[in-house]
Amino acid sequence: MNKIEKSLELFLEAKQLMPGGVNSPVRAFKNIKSNPIFFKSAKGPFLYDVDDNKYIDYIGSWGPMIMGHSHEKIIEAVKRQVELGTSYGAPTGLETDVAKLIKQAVPSIEKIRMVNSGTEATMSAIRLARGFTNKEKIIKFDGCYHGHVDSLLIKAGSGVSTFGLPDSPGVPKDLAKLTYSVPYNDIDAFTKIFEEIKDDVAAVIVEPIAGNMGFVPGSENFLRTIREITIKNNSLLIFDEVMSGFRVSLGGAQEIYNIKPDLTALGKVIGGGLPVGAFGGSKKIMDYLAPEGPVYQAGTLSGNPLAMSAGSALLKLLIEKKPYEELESKSYRLLESMSEIMQAKGIEFSHSQIGGMFGFFFSEKLPQNFNEVAATDDALFIKFLTQCMLHGIYFAPSKFEAGFISSTHSDEVIDMTLSKIEKIMEKF
Repeated sequence: MNKIEKSLELFLEAKQLMPGGVNSPVRAFKNIKSNPIFFKSAKGPFLYDVDDNKYIDYIGSWGPMIMGHSHEKIIEAVKRQVELGTSYGAPTGLETDVAKLIKQAVPSIEKIRMVNSGTEATMSAIRLARGFTNKEKIIKFDGCYHGHVDSLLIKAGSGVSTFGLPDSPGVPKDLAKLTYSVPYNDIDAFTKIFEEIKDDVAAVIVEPIAGNMGFVPGSENFLRTIREITIKNNSLLIFDEVMSGFRVSLGGAQEIYNIKPDLTALGKVIGGGLPVGAFGGSKKIMDYLAPEGPVYQAGTLSGNPLAMSAGSALLKLLIEKKPYEELESKSYRLLESMSEIMQAKGIEFSHSQIGGMFGFFFSEKLPQNFNEVAATDDALFIKFLTQCMLHGIYFAPSKFEAGFISSTHSDEVIDMTLSKIEKIMEKF
């Protein structure tokens, strides 16, 4: 079993310098009542920590490592760019290259604006939607996380919808009142609240395949209903594909469901894992952005050449290899075998997967929304995840996060994972 003495030392030191010792809350491992692991390197499907432990990685830097860690073509592209400079604060041809690749894969995107994170992408898309429609209210869905944007950090309570209750101190109540949160995959709840406020709905924003309440795909009827109602009302539909974009298929969730949103938010996958985001849509809407239009958005590091070089290399690989059927097959084999192991122990277990994105729950029925995910067995999840970490398997340290698999997870690596899980479950 792995020992993490150096990680613990680094964590104690980090807590003196950073809130909670981390720069993003989930990394603190509070969800599994543990301590974070500090890493030093990664290659293919493996991570290596500061104590020289080796882990089979099923997070993939939260999704962008579709072709495995430290892919030679991506590393080469970044090295070439480093020698030319790390940042110019000025246009480069690399931005155009990446924009062309994204447009090729995602037809709903006619024009795109590069930003620096998924949060910045959703924030900017919301501002653009409000400016374009001249309306103010936003509808989101419980359990869909769209970054730490003030107007989207809204706490959902019981009933059809909740508004005016910020999910974090520091978010003004008056701003929060412009956002309505509705249960995910609940058509009746959505149509009811939309009808009540339809005259002032600028946009509906949704993760078509949710990755922040575990892995929960939207139902086709649910997503089509949203699309139809927003079109009739001249409100915009924003697909937040920061998690699902380029992970579930080359064209994202919108390709799988054959639904065309007005705006799409993308994340670090388009930068090969480097800090980057983007939002895009029709020419008519996107030309409402400055300097073409009146809605202001800017960023000194937007289109950073290092991120664009890495993103161009990864997107070209994905367009060439089209690995999604293989990734889904690998995910299914892993999870179905895990299910057999759990069933043999009399443990309830459910799972689903699309492309390189997956999720599992300790529940008999596969959850369809945030409340159902929250109701799954928490104690069993914590016990299982803790043992996986100790035995060198790195799953997401929260039942509210999706998992990811890469093209470098060979049959041998999956067999190794299953062997470790069988050993773990002997103690349950």
